[in-house]
Amino acid sequence: MEEIIKKESPKEVILSVRDLRISFRSYAGKVQAVRGITFDLKKGETIAIVGESGSGKSVTAKSIMGILAKNAITEDGVISYQGYDLTKINEEVFHEIRGKKIGLIFQDPMSALNPIMTIGKQITEVLLLNQNMTKEQAKTKALSLMEEVGIPDANRRFHQYPFQFSGGMRQRIVIAIALANDPEILICDEPTTALDVTVQAKILDLIKQLKKEKNLSIIFITHDLGVVANIADRVYVMYAGKIVEYGLCTEIFLDPRHPYTWALLASMPDMETQGKLMAITGTPPNMVNPPKGDAFAARNAYAMKIDFIEEPPYFPISDTHYAATWLMDERAPKTELPPILSQRINRMLAEEAEYLERIK
Repeated sequence: MEEIIKKESPKEVILSVRDLRISFRSYAGKVQAVRGITFDLKKGETIAIVGESGSGKSVTAKSIMGILAKNAITEDGVISYQGYDLTKINEEVFHEIRGKKIGLIFQDPMSALNPIMTIGKQITEVLLLNQNMTKEQAKTKALSLMEEVGIPDANRRFHQYPFQFSGGMRQRIVIAIALANDPEILICDEPTTALDVTVQAKILDLIKQLKKEKNLSIIFITHDLGVVANIADRVYVMYAGKIVEYGLCTEIFLDPRHPYTWALLASMPDMETQGKLMAITGTPPNMVNPPKGDAFAARNAYAMKIDFIEEPPYFPISDTHYAATWLMDERAPKTELPPILSQRINRMLAEEAEYLERIK
């Protein structure tokens, strides 16, 4: 996969992950959470890492931040950032990177915030710890950050506690804390999971706005492909610790090739698609003993014999789009998209054509 990525555009790469493998010691044996993933994050872009719970998305994020659990083992791989391999540096060096250069937004703002500390103190504490500021300067910067993320009446709310904020407002505070030290990379780990749809949309709009204003590079982690439709430049689909398909956002949504990507897209509800939503049958594999061949084979209605025997390589669809599925092999039988997904893609293509015709 490393050779594939080298063919992409020469835009500046600021974070590079190569063949990352992470396991966890457990009473049942070694859990193979991440099994050799490779990707690049380029300056000013947003990549999305998408997959079900347990696919290895959050483990990947935590490895970049250096906050893996004590029972974690980095078996192999390199995470390159500013000349450092983040899998090998000590805590002293990480202290200069974590929060200052790479910020993290957690998915649950209530557990990310200290319930017995005022919001203002939690933001200023980050500034005082990492920047050469007086308390007054830190307060001024904290109020400015609160206003930036859309907290109304910041002077009054500075002295309030997390329980006095709604879920959406708490998430805005978490974003403010993540941006306090002006990082160049922002990792968003399921930042909208606990929020209702309308608040979710506002938080996504805020992240897009802040990305543009601050020229941020973003890694967006989610289980919901619908969330990243209008925010990601490139999408990586993860299953059982591996990247099974990746490409430009439009390629993943309009020309998906891996059956797991089909299943994720077809399970997304919308107002137009006729018929029942497609469910992903079965359960993810036991990662203590990952299955031989394609890990998705047991849940894949399109699986062939080879899927249970040999792991598929990455097949190229375009210079930027690759899928690890034997269905792409020239010897494989021709398959059709699930009807519900085919309807959705045809509708999106028709809407795009109509829009292009209107703006001529």
